[in-house]
Amino acid sequence: MSTYDLIVRGGEVANHAGRGRADMGVKDGKIAAIGDLTQADAGEIVDAAGLTVLPGVIDTQVHFREPGLEWKEDLETGSRAAALGGVVAVFEMPNTNPNTTDPATLEDKLHRARDRMWTDHAFYIGGTHENADHLGELERLPGCCGVKVFMGASTGDLLIADDDGVRKVLRNVARRATFHSEDEYRLEERRGLARAGDWTSHPEVRDAESAILSTRRLVGLAREVGRRIHVLHVTTAQEIEYLAQHKDVATVEVTPQHLTLEAPEAYERLKGLAQMNPPIRSAEHVAGLWRGIDQGIVDVLGSDHAPHTLEEKARPYPASPSGMPGVQTLVPVMLTHVANGKMSLERFIDLTSAGAQRIFNIAGKGRLAVGYDADLTLVDLKAKRTIVHADMATRSAWTPFDGFEATGWPMATIVRGRVVMKDDELIGSAHGRPVRFQETLSA
Repeated sequence: MSTYDLIVRGGEVANHAGRGRADMGVKDGKIAAIGDLTQADAGEIVDAAGLTVLPGVIDTQVHFREPGLEWKEDLETGSRAAALGGVVAVFEMPNTNPNTTDPATLEDKLHRARDRMWTDHAFYIGGTHENADHLGELERLPGCCGVKVFMGASTGDLLIADDDGVRKVLRNVARRATFHSEDEYRLEERRGLARAGDWTSHPEVRDAESAILSTRRLVGLAREVGRRIHVLHVTTAQEIEYLAQHKDVATVEVTPQHLTLEAPEAYERLKGLAQMNPPIRSAEHVAGLWRGIDQGIVDVLGSDHAPHTLEEKARPYPASPSGMPGVQTLVPVMLTHVANGKMSLERFIDLTSAGAQRIFNIAGKGRLAVGYDADLTLVDLKAKRTIVHADMATRSAWTPFDGFEATGWPMATIVRGRVVMKDDELIGSAHGRPVRFQETLSA
């Protein structure tokens, strides 16, 4: 009789082979068998009857605020929210205090994460004018998922607005570089358009043209230098159409909130809680993003989890900060779109695991296959729940989706064969480890 460390029994497995009932056997943190394991035994058995077993969801854009901004979030609370949301791994952004821009600040985050983060993790190095010459070495450090550049100022003080600066970054990296793409020069010109206390003016200040201008510049520079780029949180129909012509160099991320919330209604209802960069936009842009999903132009979903306190968010616009939580709600919000026929479950899998693996060349994750890490997200596709502030594990304790009626819910999160969440409860202790990448396995 075969013996495993863990068997996930009786679920509907959804992977590259399609969808069908199967058991999964785990040994030493890796998938060891997929099929009929009714005659096998294991130290631990998870009953997945009635559930769908997905490749573990990977969120490649979160801001967990540690160090320096822990009153908003920290690595433990952010990863707690991730695990409760069915997420097995997160890539965390560099705009902390201090910024993550050198070996010491990266090592500090890795040290802080060890045995405090519930999920596996990697950290971006922030690209700056000062460290551009060294990015080729920095991007190869263990635990680094790549270089992140802010072309338009957002939360924090990382910024490379000029073409020469972006060009220098691209010339010095070998891996795919990741960009917040808004044109800082146009943003500066339009800041005076902000109407005090009126959040509906946010998408006017940071208008669609600010994003489109920047993305055109960025793609042109990538072609000039011959490098790969990843464009974060795309928000405009025009960018989707443009990026469709440049898929050889550019990959595309969208967020659940930009696919789900619409201006001006979101600002009128949520006020500061709807404020993020780039902004929530009008219905025509939401429709454009969905066309990007339908046509295969979008490569990955990221939550852009970026919490602030309710007190900070209550400041009158434009004094209120941009950003919203999202790592805990990514799965139920998007599974609701699956239930409503907006996308297939297979497309959801492509955007939440396979896409991340392709873009970042993740080693051993992003696929339900023998030999890969046993990262599993177990979901009940028929479960009907209401998302509410009170259930959010993020330190900020709110969600823009409060009151959202979800169909589809994460019921268990398994990271490298360890059950870390089951039935909305965290299990055991935090044992997240750094994600590994194919391009830096020798690092």
